Amino acid sequence: MTAAPEPDLRHHGDAEVRADGLGLVDLAVNVRTGTPPQWLRERLAATLGELAAYPDQKAARAAVAARHARPVEEVLLTSGAAEAFVLLARVLTPHHITVVHPQFTEPEAALRDAGHRVHRVLLSPEDGFRLGAVPDEADLVVLGNPTNPTSVLHPAEAVAALARPGRTLVVDEAFMDTVPGERESLAAVRDLPGQVVVLRSLTKTWGLAGLRIGYVLGPAPLIAALGAAQPLWPVSTPALAAAEACSGPAALAEAELAAAELALWREHLLKGLAAFPAVRVYGEPAASFILVRLPGAAAVRERLREHGFAVRRGDTFPGLGEEWLRIAVRDEATTDRFLNALEKVLGSA
Repeated sequence: MTAAPEPDLRHHGDAEVRADGLGLVDLAVNVRTGTPPQWLRERLAATLGELAAYPDQKAARAAVAARHARPVEEVLLTSGAAEAFVLLARVLTPHHITVVHPQFTEPEAALRDAGHRVHRVLLSPEDGFRLGAVPDEADLVVLGNPTNPTSVLHPAEAVAALARPGRTLVVDEAFMDTVPGERESLAAVRDLPGQVVVLRSLTKTWGLAGLRIGYVLGPAPLIAALGAAQPLWPVSTPALAAAEACSGPAALAEAELAAAELALWREHLLKGLAAFPAVRVYGEPAASFILVRLPGAAAVRERLREHGFAVRRGDTFPGLGEEWLRIAVRDEATTDRFLNALEKVLGSA
């Protein structure tokens, strides 16, 4: 029997939108539409007169630290969350790595690139991708919360239960700010055993994928080691301005309103999908996207492109297959147009 091919860990949603150069409605990438907001654009533009000077991280690190009630020494600013995965893979020396899938594939790709052997724990759709046990011998555990692509938000208690002496627990919270109240976050938790590392991104809510800004929260000695592995001035002046601005009270209030609006839009999408008997959703989606399973999903994805919509294929995520699609949550009018297109595609199948 021929083994199933390994998933393409380097495939990302932007490839779905850019392919063929078509003007597709983007339901493949999870960046909030209409972003960056005007006030943030103006803040970024104001830094153009400062580009002759080398970047200074002090204000941005202090703002992020204050936002999560942590000492500055426990904050590392990075060129997007993706850089953090590379730094962790290069600095840590684990003996047994466990990556909990399905999840964002860059952590595993970075670990493999650094020469590490990776063990996978596959969560089951049949129980809603509920977080379960990982091997006792694992001294590095990586998982997402809420998880991309499942959109499942794991209880903080269940995630924290994975922490223990001698283990580094890495929690990718890139989508946590899409959850009202950021409930279940461990970003401000500092008293768990072992090393607990939380990664954040400003890409999703603020539309800054092209700017590359994220950060790591964790124990000061590990943060220092990760920082020592970075090149000089790893984060640009505009990116630092974004980190500072998006960590302030006004920005956090705006993000909370956006998360509440997103929850309404997600419910609208879920209700629309429920009208299609062939489409199944597993678990309770909590982030800015929904994972669905349906027969012939690969063909459906191509037909949707013909109707002007790009959705994310699911077979590049370990634990999933060709029958899975990830759909970004958009405003109700965009969702209604998508649902109409889906009805045409499934009706002609």
